[in-house]
Amino acid sequence: MEIIPTILVKSFEEAKKRIRKVENYVNWVQLDIMDGVFVNNKTWPYTEGKISDLRKLKTKARLEVHLMIEKPEQKIDDWLKVVDRIIVHCEATENIKEIIEKVYNKGKQIGLAINLETSIEVVKPFLNDLDLILLMTVNPGWGGQEFKPEVLEKIKSLREIWPDSNIEVDGGINPETSKKTINAGANLICAGTYIFRSKDIKRAIEELKS
Repeated sequence: MEIIPTILVKSFEEAKKRIRKVENYVNWVQLDIMDGVFVNNKTWPYTEGKISDLRKLKTKARLEVHLMIEKPEQKIDDWLKVVDRIIVHCEATENIKEIIEKVYNKGKQIGLAINLETSIEVVKPFLNDLDLILLMTVNPGWGGQEFKPEVLEKIKSLREIWPDSNIEVDGGINPETSKKTINAGANLICAGTYIFRSKDIKRAIEELKS
């Protein structure tokens, strides 16, 4: 089980500052990327800067990018140059197989994300080709939302058919909801607001783990 801090910011400088705050305590950090089309919000690099800004960053943590953008296949090549794992939304593309092949050909990891209303049936054809599945536990687009408990049954169902793989959850995570998702079968726990609003980030991460 791992805690993965999520970073939802408007500039590369903000992203860098947040990575520095957590990189000593975790193996992975997630960058939340929004284009203002797939979700009603924009983050770096759709607000300012560019993807290649990440080349300037040296960090102990590995980077995954959660692409909440339309037609992610159009940006995959750029992200493959700067991150270790890419997560795309099933709802955002009709070219999932093409994306999976492209990511693997570059020796990187690939995950699929699905929104609350999306059935796990849509990911079943790809289970043998994925490093993780991300189940949204809020509606994507904004940090600080309240956890939706209806996702717990979805986690259980996915764990039953995918027993030894990575199930990631994202949204409304605190020690209480983290425990619920872990009990349901999740093993990668994404948290942003709880971690970065804490006065003691190391302790906040430990609380989520325990």
